[in-house]
Amino acid sequence: MKAIVINEYGHKEQLQEQEVEKPTPGKGEVLVQTKATSINPIDWKIREGYLRQMVEFDFPLILGWDVAGIVAETGEGVTSYQKGDRVFARPDLTGKGTYAEYTLVAEHLLAPLPENVSFEEGAATPLAGLTAWQCLTDVTRVQEGEKVLIQAGAGGVGSYAIQFAKELGAYVATTGSTKNVDFLKSLGADEVIDYTKDDFAEVLNDYDVVFDMLGGDVLDKAFDVLKKGGRLVTIAGQPDEEKAKANDIEATSFWLEPDGKQLKEIADLMEAGKVKANIGHRYPLTTEGLQEAHGLSETHHAKGKIVINA
Repeated sequence: MKAIVINEYGHKEQLQEQEVEKPTPGKGEVLVQTKATSINPIDWKIREGYLRQMVEFDFPLILGWDVAGIVAETGEGVTSYQKGDRVFARPDLTGKGTYAEYTLVAEHLLAPLPENVSFEEGAATPLAGLTAWQCLTDVTRVQEGEKVLIQAGAGGVGSYAIQFAKELGAYVATTGSTKNVDFLKSLGADEVIDYTKDDFAEVLNDYDVVFDMLGGDVLDKAFDVLKKGGRLVTIAGQPDEEKAKANDIEATSFWLEPDGKQLKEIADLMEAGKVKANIGHRYPLTTEGLQEAHGLSETHHAKGKIVINA
């Protein structure tokens, strides 16, 4: 089968099309014919070798950890899915990812893709959607009526987080550039801080929850907008433990856990029209397409999700 692989760590030019062996599903596994996948920052961070201390892979390495497609084959013991089913998933973090015509997914990580949700929308959702969902429901436990700040709301995770926080009944503030203000309001944000004009830490205060995706100085300043006893979650670094303790803040650094049941909950919201995927960019599953997509993701200025069509 065709796949886009890397044979060593390095820049986006390492991404090259290559013929690899089509996988065979084992016990509890489902072979999915990829219709679409998407780009996430973890893809190019692994490609560059930044995460080799955490996870080491063999080469050739197929990146990509979002998939939407059709069940092609099922392994022993699989009972929830059959050939031809529309599905989507955030597979396990293995070296046989989703930049390929076929990919293996454990049955329990799959969710049915609703008929009114496209493969592109499905591919845009699992990693970013589950990250937002778990940070807001499992980690910070957002409650109705609370005030929530979501950083970088126009990005992949942020665009889902705004919608989920509103669905949970929160008052939502978010940050973005001038060109994205209207887009962020269309997602349901109650207040948009244009970071090119204002400092969110000087505008906002007494917030219950901050969801950080930027790290660095932005993460440090998050403490300034939280009320005593507030909650902070970040996917971009380690919060200052001393500052958290001094302000009675529950501060957590988060790493996603793939979960098919939670993805089904998100799918139900999408099917009902309460949550939508926001696709800002599309590329083909080719060497050139993946190299361009990685280059865009590395700028940190992609609007919505970057989708790859197989």
